[in-house]
Amino acid sequence: MDQARIAELLKPFCRSIPADPSSSSRHSTGSEEFLALSNLQLKQISTHLDLLLRWNARVNLTSVREPEEIVTRHFGESLFAASQLLPADVTEKNDENGKLHLLDVGSGAGFPGLPIKIWNPAIQLTLIEANHKKATFLREVARALALADVDVFAGRAEEYAGPSGDLVTLRAVERFDQTMPLAARLVRRAGRLALLIGEGQLERIRQLTPEFEWSPTVAIPLSQRRVLAVGTRKVSAENHPS
Repeated sequence: MDQARIAELLKPFCRSIPADPSSSSRHSTGSEEFLALSNLQLKQISTHLDLLLRWNARVNLTSVREPEEIVTRHFGESLFAASQLLPADVTEKNDENGKLHLLDVGSGAGFPGLPIKIWNPAIQLTLIEANHKKATFLREVARALALADVDVFAGRAEEYAGPSGDLVTLRAVERFDQTMPLAARLVRRAGRLALLIGEGQLERIRQLTPEFEWSPTVAIPLSQRRVLAVGTRKVSAENHPS
């Protein structure tokens, strides 16, 4: 797909949160501000899309088949989460290794983890995907996009024994009630759990994660009932990852 068309489709999703007001990538349309994607970012998104369309013919990566709908539904939603969670022109760091560690649980075709990495390349990304064919796809995309600091764990979340995440993301997954506590377990102390969900799921999420404080949800652009929900692990919560 033409990169100019990709940029046009993604524009509603790249709304900025307060960062450096002097950034040259910041634009304003009336009262709304957005961050323009760079040529490199657009090229990486185009490459990811091309690979997804090619693989989807033989491996069921997504039920969405129309390229423009893939851009808005998958890339757009993921980049919107990125724009709210990680300013594109700010490098967030944790106290241990100098990189914010993002764990993407049930990554599938790479959403939202890979677009978030494209948005902010400074993060350390671990993609957790139990389906080995999908895990192979994720490795190929990471190589094709020349992304550093990307690991793919080909296994279930309950089998993951690596470092916990400063930020853990969860999107469309099966067995929601079982997966939510597993994802929450992977969040380090004072870390965040970010969910792209239907707004009707929020009450159940609160019941499943009493050790988290949940911020007000943010509506996802061009979606009637999809929201971004972000919870922060309470520092006083017992049995938290260190």
